[in-house]
Amino acid sequence: MPERHQSAAAGAAPVPGARAPWRGTVAVVGGTVVDETGSRRADVVARDGRVVAVGPGLDVPAGATVLDAGGCLVAPGLVDLHTHLRQPGAEEAETVETGSRAAALGGFTAVVAMPNTDPPVDSAAVALEILSLGAAALCRVAVAGAITVGRAGERLAPMGELAALGVRLFTDDGAGVQDGGLMRRALDYARGLGVTLAQHCEDRAIAAGGVMHEGNWSARLGLPGMPAAAEEAMVARDLALVAATGARVHFLHLSCARSLGLVAAARAAGLPVTAEVAPHHLSLTDAELAAYDPLFKVNPPLRGAPDVAAVRRACAEGTVDAVATDHAPHAPHTKQAPMDEAPPGMLGLQTAWPVTLGALHRGEPDLGEGDGDAPGGIRAMAVAEVVGLLSWRPARIAGLHPSAGGDQGGPVVDGAAANLCVLDPAERWTVDAARLASRSTNSPWHGRTLTGAVRHTVVAGEPVVIDGEAQR
Repeated sequence: MPERHQSAAAGAAPVPGARAPWRGTVAVVGGTVVDETGSRRADVVARDGRVVAVGPGLDVPAGATVLDAGGCLVAPGLVDLHTHLRQPGAEEAETVETGSRAAALGGFTAVVAMPNTDPPVDSAAVALEILSLGAAALCRVAVAGAITVGRAGERLAPMGELAALGVRLFTDDGAGVQDGGLMRRALDYARGLGVTLAQHCEDRAIAAGGVMHEGNWSARLGLPGMPAAAEEAMVARDLALVAATGARVHFLHLSCARSLGLVAAARAAGLPVTAEVAPHHLSLTDAELAAYDPLFKVNPPLRGAPDVAAVRRACAEGTVDAVATDHAPHAPHTKQAPMDEAPPGMLGLQTAWPVTLGALHRGEPDLGEGDGDAPGGIRAMAVAEVVGLLSWRPARIAGLHPSAGGDQGGPVVDGAAANLCVLDPAERWTVDAARLASRSTNSPWHGRTLTGAVRHTVVAGEPVVIDGEAQR
């Protein structure tokens, strides 16, 4: 039997949080390689953290760890632009270790940790703490910095200090920068630094008091609604600011048809903007709240079927650049609070691949029922396109792609960093929230059967997931 090597870091990491290459050999055999250059049947051999051979029928080196990829896709590792790891400050819900384990099991070789921790990531000290914890994690952990001190929206955080550590995304996620003048100053500063601001688009004055999408279901349930206009208004404001400054903006978890229409028009006009959507906004509607279950409370809220269809269409038409999980763990007792007190958020790392594949490739679930009839005519995306939304396209936005000097999402070729995932598009499995790697259990997919699984994950050459099981 091939020898299964142990992880062995060599020396100190040259960059805070960087992973040392695994000192061993791994062979991924029998699969179809899918990356931004296309697809082809090929085996992949990696040694000491780097790909050393790609081609059909390769000889397996003696002593290599052999990973069977028969019937599967071999792709650059998935990259999540939007992960809440909760550490520091809310370790009862998640830690860098447990979150990275969930990520690896979900096929992710890198995640971007959001800054709404306690304390928030508004200083080099907090960023370094998370990066140091990430050095021992099961996937690469990059850090997003806060735009404002304390995410309070009053004065700018020291973005230059954080950028010097390699931070490339800045966001007050969970709040959004409400002051347009402050946002303009932040954009001017970000442009000079060469970094990207990522905006949580919610006008708090418009959204105030809402616990779900404002529509037929909120009226039927007697729950205060959050109108789509709260998201649309901030998207429109920030697009005007991008036009004025020329700075890059990435829109987090967009959920409304009109928001995506504004982004499409801005891109057509040449503005430097990108956008992500979340798997739950591709697949769940506000009808899920019919039982008053806070498990389905999320921000932005689950929308009606027409908006869900519009999100899918925007992915198929290229308006959406990435699918990001918005993985938001919460301690179980908090999600059992009344609807108006329960925090918004859902788990997403271990289910992102099958949920996204189902929504965009197979068109599941059927959106013909719900809050109005869904528009038809949405193109079914190819499996490789779906992988791109989860892998090389978010890697570019995060500044982790080889084109920006990174090691994530690049083509699977000789010399590339061995950050890979092996994705089975056909395996069916039933989600058991209690068996997920997260410290929390707030998965909206609990008890549901999904199609699409992660067979193996290789990080810096190390097989950290083999046959769906974490190796450490």
